[in-house]
Amino acid sequence: MTTLQTKAQVESQETAIELDNLSVHFDTGGEILKAVNNVSFSVPLHGSFGLVGESGSGKSTILRALTGLNKQAGGEIRLDGEVLSEKRSKAFYKNVQMVFQDPYASLHPRHTIDSILAEPLTIHGFKDIEQRIARVMDQVALPSQFRFRYPHQLSGGQRQRVAIARALILEPKILLLDEPTSALDVSIQAEILNLLNQLRDELSLTYLLVSHDLAVVSYMCEQVAVMQQGKLLELLAISSDGEINAQHPYTIGLNQAAKGYDREVIKKFIDYD
Repeated sequence: MTTLQTKAQVESQETAIELDNLSVHFDTGGEILKAVNNVSFSVPLHGSFGLVGESGSGKSTILRALTGLNKQAGGEIRLDGEVLSEKRSKAFYKNVQMVFQDPYASLHPRHTIDSILAEPLTIHGFKDIEQRIARVMDQVALPSQFRFRYPHQLSGGQRQRVAIARALILEPKILLLDEPTSALDVSIQAEILNLLNQLRDELSLTYLLVSHDLAVVSYMCEQVAVMQQGKLLELLAISSDGEINAQHPYTIGLNQAAKGYDREVIKKFIDYD
């Protein structure tokens, strides 16, 4: 595997997540779909690692495999050096939390924000529920009066702050971020990305971020794996100013597209196999 230098000199070279030839296959009625095909990479402790690629490239499938929602067809996943068993433990779900793409769909519409935040604390047996809810709402900059509102009474950006608060309330070490801003307006996207960067610094978190937008990944991450059709095409470092030295033609096309709409770039873009 290529050795990568980080743009922020990640404070520890310990590894939080390791994928070793991970494969995830689906039976689509007699035909096997190789959604993830022998993918290997590692995420440094306290680092931010991006997975980028078009829809169907296998990015989100990797996150689901990490959480145990998609069964592995092959390979190993290690967390803090320990191989994960097929069934994830309760301790795993305390240390690894996920933020989903659509904050409205991921929050129960008939539960108040208070209930949404209290539920994981109750499941894991925490007693200081009031203090933890107040603290996490402050961490994500949600006013206290929102606590007894319902998701439909909040804006999209506010709902995503609730989703982030729910992920943080158990004090995990790792956040899996599945397109956390793609359902939001552009101005709100910037707010959420800045919030995530701030939280990572303050809480010493490790991020594995999935996105189809290379510009988002280059802003958030020190390293990026480029995926296409279940395969890892390229593993790259991101410079301190967000530049990526892409080599594969597909990655070069993604990088050009991330810089904004350009008719000539779109005309020249090729779907490389």
